Amino acid sequence: MVRSESPGRPSEARSRLLDTACRIFYEEGIHAVGVDRIVTEAQVTRATLYRHFPSKEDLVLAYLDAAHHVERSRADAAVTRGLPASDTVRALSRSIAQGIRSPDYRGCAFINAVAEYPDPGHPVHQAVLTHRRWFLDTVAHLLAQIREAPAEAAAQHFVMMRDGATAAGCLFDPALVCDTFLEGVERLLRAHATAR
Repeated sequence: MVRSESPGRPSEARSRLLDTACRIFYEEGIHAVGVDRIVTEAQVTRATLYRHFPSKEDLVLAYLDAAHHVERSRADAAVTRGLPASDTVRALSRSIAQGIRSPDYRGCAFINAVAEYPDPGHPVHQAVLTHRRWFLDTVAHLLAQIREAPAEAAAQHFVMMRDGATAAGCLFDPALVCDTFLEGVERLLRAHATAR
């Protein structure tokens, strides 16, 4: 089979499909959107869709992978600034708050997806768990640099605060939610640094 895309560079049609799916899945939910709508809005044929994504599930997994890469690039940007670990956690927290304050914010893509795929064995559910494990490990690694002690509990606390903020951010005043989240992060950092 001949493909129009070069290795490492997706075709324009694949990019349009994924961009369209990412936008609509995030705005409206995964189960609420059929492939016909995505095909129409991406201006491709069904055959093109299935050539790039053999099933809707493959497209959903690609959507989550794209969301993961966005979050990972934000975390990497915070880490590569070379700040002390506590300031890196603060930078990561501000990045999360900035996302919550964006006008098109609809909550966490991963929490939204897992609500639609509650079966723990489903590949979409597994993709969400993999992303969350990466995020938890990233935060735990940063917190362990602040204080030589097990950081898993503090990292779990951070992730729960982030989850609460991402859920509340599309329900209540985002500015208040973000202020509360950032204050919680400051308290967590102080408690973690001084815990015995």
